Amino acid sequence: MGAVYINIVFIFVLMFLGYYLTYKGWFNDTVGDAFSKLVLQIALPSSMFLTITRNFTQAEFLELAKGTIVPLVSMLLTFVVSFIYIKVFKLAVSRRGIFSTAFTCSNTIFIGLPINYAIFGSRAIPFALLYYIVNTTLFWTVGIYLIASDNPQFTKEKVQFNPLVALKKIFSPALGGFMLGVTWVLIQLPLPESVTTFLAYLANLTTPLSMFIIGIIVYGVGITKLSLDKEIIGVLVGRYLISPLLVWAVGQFITVPPLMLSVFIIQAAMPMQNSIPILARSYQADQKFAASSLGYSVLLYLLYIPVLLKIML
Repeated sequence: MGAVYINIVFIFVLMFLGYYLTYKGWFNDTVGDAFSKLVLQIALPSSMFLTITRNFTQAEFLELAKGTIVPLVSMLLTFVVSFIYIKVFKLAVSRRGIFSTAFTCSNTIFIGLPINYAIFGSRAIPFALLYYIVNTTLFWTVGIYLIASDNPQFTKEKVQFNPLVALKKIFSPALGGFMLGVTWVLIQLPLPESVTTFLAYLANLTTPLSMFIIGIIVYGVGITKLSLDKEIIGVLVGRYLISPLLVWAVGQFITVPPLMLSVFIIQAAMPMQNSIPILARSYQADQKFAASSLGYSVLLYLLYIPVLLKIML
């Protein structure tokens, strides 16, 4: 347990280092964008490929895909709970789409992946990616629709959803690395040691760069500008209570391996999806609410994760 906490502390030290270096002017949004591309298009696909080829057999893959039903059902239920919260607490119409999306969709890559790796090791990565696939699919379909609907200038008929954009987000290079690794294992191709070493160099960039990105985002939000209200409290309740509880509850009815369910619970209990403020700005929705929700969800996570681990481990 102590080693797990130390690993997580060091991960957040990287985040604060990213925050500090942004404050000092070393990093900025442009650097953050470059880091994001490097992680999503190079480092993470390399990590996915290596994890699959090193840790899994053909038989294990036959059971792997079945697990997607747990995050799918639990996230749809979480959306439903968010709609109930909106009705009960009479949230502002201009914030409802952002609220439901933040309530339901988590940061499965930049925070979820490093945290799961720190807790469970490399065997957790494919399970984390399964949750990522479902999370990303719902975010770029249901989520983007709801966020765009917050703008009164957009009627439901005018909300533009481009299926090609959504597919590009879902079938990302990270998923490509995952699928290539699966293919490699299924056809039992040998992997030269020199190639493994090269890919390991790239894969090792994933965690530090991911946390630098979060540090840049938190600095951009501005800690001193954060404001707490009932909508943000609701987002935090959704992220850190409702979402993981529903994953656990669904897992009691749909049998999956214990490690898979644990990874799903950790993924569900992550800060909100960091693309939400960007989409809020794009659709001229309430960007300040989206940014404040992101800032609070990331900062509160520092206090929340030890409690969650105490319960689970």
